[in-house]
Amino acid sequence: MILLQVIAGGLLLGAVYALFSAGLTLIWGMMNFINFAHGEFVMLGMYAALLTVTWVGGGPGVFGFAAALALFLLGVLIYFSLIKQVMRGPMLAQILSTFGLALLLRYAAFWIFSPNFVTLPTTVLSGTVDLGGILLTVPQLVAGSVAAGLGLGMHLLLTRTAVGSELLAVAEDRNAAMLMGIRPDRMQALAWGLSAASAGIAGALMAISFPFSPAVGETFALTAFVVVTLGGFGSVPGAMLAGLIVGLIQALSAYWFGPIYKDVVVYGLFVALLWLRPQGLLGKA
Repeated sequence: MILLQVIAGGLLLGAVYALFSAGLTLIWGMMNFINFAHGEFVMLGMYAALLTVTWVGGGPGVFGFAAALALFLLGVLIYFSLIKQVMRGPMLAQILSTFGLALLLRYAAFWIFSPNFVTLPTTVLSGTVDLGGILLTVPQLVAGSVAAGLGLGMHLLLTRTAVGSELLAVAEDRNAAMLMGIRPDRMQALAWGLSAASAGIAGALMAISFPFSPAVGETFALTAFVVVTLGGFGSVPGAMLAGLIVGLIQALSAYWFGPIYKDVVVYGLFVALLWLRPQGLLGKA
């Protein structure tokens, strides 16, 4: 029964990984652009949740929406003020721009919030739920369930709506999309907004259960890159599947070998899989 509880917890955590990693792979799939500041978006979502709870109060529905909205606007702003310009330059400029952006956001957060770890008030969500003998904390269950639902919603948005068709059209051929009356800049700005919003709300959900500081973005960025590469760059379904796998492997590794070894096992299996299948699980060869 304990093993089933560990597996359930790993899958719920993996759903959150899948949500913020899907945003990273969306940008790559549309623009062939790697956002090194994606982990900082997750960190800002955590602080957006903290500020919302402190100033306004409310539960996950309130601070999750606030984090998603704030990060969506930030993503659109970053696209028009930075990304649109550096896209015209060499690849090195594109890489360094978001790397510099990550440092800017991280140290701005250090200056504003201090380097100390903080947590959301314990009154936000508490307690446990018994699901047929499997005990899960309420924060864990809420975060994983909401993340899974939002991840499915993003997939449906991309595959079942007119907006998703326009996003995919720009990703396939920007010039052809323009001839069809689609405005690529608007779609790419929307993609950056959605990517940042998914990271922001994932951060808000993670903040329910974990303490955080401005430095956590680096850890989340590394996790996102592992998930995206494992799933296949540009594949949103691949990122979702890989997120669940990474969360499950971390949980089982911590259970069997100890918490300090969970990342070692993940990265070891990650390297082994890429040696056998470099394009990732659902990526194109």
